[in-house]
Amino acid sequence: MHRGDAIAGKPAPTKARSPLRPVALLALAVTLAGCAGLPDQRLANEALKRGDTATAAQNYQQLAELGYSEAQVGLADIQVGSRDPAQIKQAEATYRAAADISPRAQARLGRLLVAKPGATEAEHREAEGLLKKAFANGEGNTLIPLAMLYLQYPHDFPSVNAQQQIDSWRTAGYPEAGLAQVLLYRTQGTYDQHLDDIEKICKAALNSTDICYVELATVYQKREQPEQQAELLKQMEAGYSRGTVSAQRVDSVARVLGDASLGKTDEKSAQALLEKIAPGYPASWVSLAQLLYDFPELGDVEQMMKYLDNGRAADQPRAELLLGKLYYEGKWVPADAKAAEAHFQNAQGREVAADYYLGQIYRRGYLGQVYPQKALNHLLTAARNGQNSADFAIAQLFSQGKGTQPDPLNAYVFSQLAKLQDTPQANELAAQLEQQLPPAQRAEGQRLLQQELAARGALSQSTLQLHALQEEDGEESL
Repeated sequence: MHRGDAIAGKPAPTKARSPLRPVALLALAVTLAGCAGLPDQRLANEALKRGDTATAAQNYQQLAELGYSEAQVGLADIQVGSRDPAQIKQAEATYRAAADISPRAQARLGRLLVAKPGATEAEHREAEGLLKKAFANGEGNTLIPLAMLYLQYPHDFPSVNAQQQIDSWRTAGYPEAGLAQVLLYRTQGTYDQHLDDIEKICKAALNSTDICYVELATVYQKREQPEQQAELLKQMEAGYSRGTVSAQRVDSVARVLGDASLGKTDEKSAQALLEKIAPGYPASWVSLAQLLYDFPELGDVEQMMKYLDNGRAADQPRAELLLGKLYYEGKWVPADAKAAEAHFQNAQGREVAADYYLGQIYRRGYLGQVYPQKALNHLLTAARNGQNSADFAIAQLFSQGKGTQPDPLNAYVFSQLAKLQDTPQANELAAQLEQQLPPAQRAEGQRLLQQELAARGALSQSTLQLHALQEEDGEESL
């Protein structure tokens, strides 16, 4: 409740008089606190929507300390969004504390367990139970992570056929079922072969699930249908003005428009969308800077730095990452390895690529000498979190032996991992190292290779994991 709101109600009959139960006292305390301008869940919700996690966390924290379960969930959501492993671990404990009484906490904990690296079979089955329970209690964004669970870990659910399960959900008319089908297409690598079905699914779900703006924008970009794209953008902007489409979703669509891998780009429309939402959604300042980085004709270095300063002021780790990249590459600004290192360190733990670039700085000796152990530590972290090219860099580190003795065995192992990226450089290096390794050592190399793959476990599914943790149904945290 906000200041000035009235508390309405009728006196209870005399026979119903009894001391307030603890739960009632708690509810009253929360209500009065909100009215007094102390912790305020509406303020927290609105702050989170515009990307102001500090204000949101402050209000959630105060409500959570009063024992309010939905505030605990909101606080844990922010912890998950940080991508910091320590905070994510804390979030899991927070969700568990609220899961007995909060269906939303059940759904969040279920999704977190689906995405948890190295989760056990017992945790996967717990996730299934939590998601089913939350779904039965009317929570959204439960069928998509359920589908992901079945797709990623079929050995844990041998009696479940993911496609048949999705078909049954679609037959029953559940709105999320269509998006689960889209996820299956992405997972199987058949997205482009099912553009018609994806368009049909997302047109039907557009009013209830704003993630469909992203999928439809992708479809129209792949098909090179600018008229349909323009109509979609017009509809989305109207929804944003009404408050039915989130700024996060507008940002995601703008990124699609600027993604050359999806077809002909519309970077000017992307820039216009981002400039509209950035003042109220700080993450978009970084998206604007990235757009200028990809399309230099849209602005100059002064404009880019202004965008990045705005992003850094809002504690956006992507801003630190991109600024580090600028100093690392020396294209827009003079190369400065020390400045690059500092910015990458600020993004470390929140942006996977930060470890990759730190590893490259230390591997290549950009600070005046090679630091092989520091390089290996960062590159291995990046590789295990799904960063492309990190395995190739590790293979180079072991094969070239700069600052350390060459290690043909480990060079072979990581060249084989890099080969999975199927790039000409990686394939060439893998073939070269395979020829150099004595046959007697290849068996040991294969053993180490399997050991490393096992250690990574679910981390190879990093893209899907992030998808599972996002709010795809547009719901508020409270």
